Amino acid sequence: MLEVNNLSAGYGRIQVLWDVSINVKDKEIVALVGANGMGKSTLIKCIMGVLKPKSGNIFFNDKDITGKAPHEINRNGIALVPEGRRLFYLMTVEENLLVGSQTRESKENRFKNLRKIYSTFPELEMRRSQLAGTLSGGEQQMLAIGRALMSQPSLLILDEPSLGLSPKAFQRVLSVINEIREAGISILLSEQSAVQALRVADGAFVMQSGRVVLSGSSSEVMSNRNIKEAYLGV
Repeated sequence: MLEVNNLSAGYGRIQVLWDVSINVKDKEIVALVGANGMGKSTLIKCIMGVLKPKSGNIFFNDKDITGKAPHEINRNGIALVPEGRRLFYLMTVEENLLVGSQTRESKENRFKNLRKIYSTFPELEMRRSQLAGTLSGGEQQMLAIGRALMSQPSLLILDEPSLGLSPKAFQRVLSVINEIREAGISILLSEQSAVQALRVADGAFVMQSGRVVLSGSSSEVMSNRNIKEAYLGV
């Protein structure tokens, strides 16, 4: 599904990523873990077309999407739940969700998709007319996920979904991530809370200083003593 091959990228003269390669298979949850500043968000920006890589390629469903514009990436079936959620706080919950229907197909199915989101997140349906800025942190994260799902993606990317959440709220998000995968959507989960992410993931890539230093099944990464001590903080 998603293949990132030997990707290098940065900002001006500052290089952040060095020959990064990752992949996400169909209906798979892949954790992208590592401490803050290790290049995870930069990699996501390249995948989503926000940042053009210096070298390397990105393929999605065997199509080269390297350097494509963000709206083209979304139209091809990739949706992002950004770090910090980036909601429209003066708009209602339902208005925020409808904003997520930007592709032609998702526009045609927006009310059907809306019902699916409310089924997954009954909390949002109860607050459909409430301003997004008045929601709790956990509810805002649910709204950000729901908005991304409104575009009918086949791959959902989540960038640091635990940010600002209580442990209970993050556990709710993780349970939803499993439900999303069961519905047939692949997931790339970028997280500093590595242990939690690895518990729900099938595979994992560990990043340090802009490089992938370990990859494998989540159980293999969890059982690596050196990696646990150096990169996962456990």
